Amino acid sequence: MALIRVPASKLPELQKTLITCVRYISADGSLRDVLAAKIPKEQERVKSFRKEYGNTKVGEVTVDMMYGGMRGIKGLVCETSVLDPEEGIRFRGLSIPECQQVLPKAEGGAEPLPEGLFWLLLTGDVPTKAQAASLSKEWAERAALPQHVSAMLNNFPTTLHPMSQLSCAVTALNHDSKFMKAYADGVHKTKYWEYAYEDSMDLIAKLPVVAATIYRNTYKGGKGSVTIDPKLDWSANFAKMLGFDNKEFTELMRLYLTIHSDHEGGNVSAHTVHLVSSALSDPYLSFAAGMNGLAGPLHGLANQEVLVWIMKLQQQVGKNPSEQELKDFIWKTLKSGQVVPGYGHAVLRKTDPRYTCQREFALKHLPDDPLFKLVSSIYKVVPPILTETGKVKNPWPNVDAHSGVLLQYYGLKEMNYYTVLFGVSRALGVLASLIWDRALGLPIERPKSLSTDALMKAVKKYT
Repeated sequence: MALIRVPASKLPELQKTLITCVRYISADGSLRDVLAAKIPKEQERVKSFRKEYGNTKVGEVTVDMMYGGMRGIKGLVCETSVLDPEEGIRFRGLSIPECQQVLPKAEGGAEPLPEGLFWLLLTGDVPTKAQAASLSKEWAERAALPQHVSAMLNNFPTTLHPMSQLSCAVTALNHDSKFMKAYADGVHKTKYWEYAYEDSMDLIAKLPVVAATIYRNTYKGGKGSVTIDPKLDWSANFAKMLGFDNKEFTELMRLYLTIHSDHEGGNVSAHTVHLVSSALSDPYLSFAAGMNGLAGPLHGLANQEVLVWIMKLQQQVGKNPSEQELKDFIWKTLKSGQVVPGYGHAVLRKTDPRYTCQREFALKHLPDDPLFKLVSSIYKVVPPILTETGKVKNPWPNVDAHSGVLLQYYGLKEMNYYTVLFGVSRALGVLASLIWDRALGLPIERPKSLSTDALMKAVKKYT
């Protein structure tokens, strides 16, 4: 084989050509093929990094951190997203506005497809429109529920909380786990990621059917169809199965399912999925555990808490309160020992970009909605009041301050169901992370704990 010598002046042009060729080739590959090509390179990169810097310290732990919920402790690896206190979440380096700009959209749509985000979270690449469409098609093909899961869902009492129904159904889906079957058959650990991938793809595909069945049974007397249309994207199928035939609502679902997908690895649901899966529990059991964490009022249930508070506000001061009436109600809330729901965040120190993009959606589609106007008024008065107290590190709104208002406007008024929507979205991020956990061979998580006495002795040792 003859070697071709390229003049130095031509190297930049050649490099661009090669990159274009690689992109063209990857554009024809399936998600699994693209991922399989990336994993060996990433395994080697992590291996080399750990070999050279494995003993390097990246932070310190204080007593307050240990008693304060491990806030600020650098102790996890999350490949899919990173949360910056000032600018908010970045999915594989892309901000939410950047994702809205570059990710594929449905025909005639303006919001990104969650399929495109999942591709990005898993591979680090922005997919083509064809690649996103291939995921829509594949998820539609994998969406059918086993009979025993459908029977379980149809026999739940309507008084059982929707999140409990979701957790139970996902747990029961593990009956068909490809990962657990392969593990029982003695598959080599280097192949774990492949079966975690298969389970994750199946689970993501089935979640809209599970969630829509829960909605229909709990609130609509079991009426309506939960049949997948192979011609529709993931969000459009979900919206249709929920019973909504509204293009704007479908667009809202695409945005909602995209922005709620991931928030780095330390939040309760993401960390729980990582922790449980580190014991090599399959993706179904791991995700179900994460959903039990998401159901808590300090996590995913907070969007419901916001609406309850707003409606209480309306009852006491009316639907069009003055600025002073709003301030009085907020001070009354704070002096009673309560917090203002939807404001503050464990990491963020500015307005949550997820709040901002939902506000932009509302300004575009429902600028005159009374509830939206009230949320906008609250946005003006709450941060200065929280700042005045001197006790709040982040007085700005988070994602929960806005999402319920949009859902109410389009007729999805059942607040107990909102966290299920959150859970369907969160599957994209936590399962992408789980696949990488298995690809990188991350071990079981087992941090060291101390009693208060032991901690006091340790502190005295170093003081």
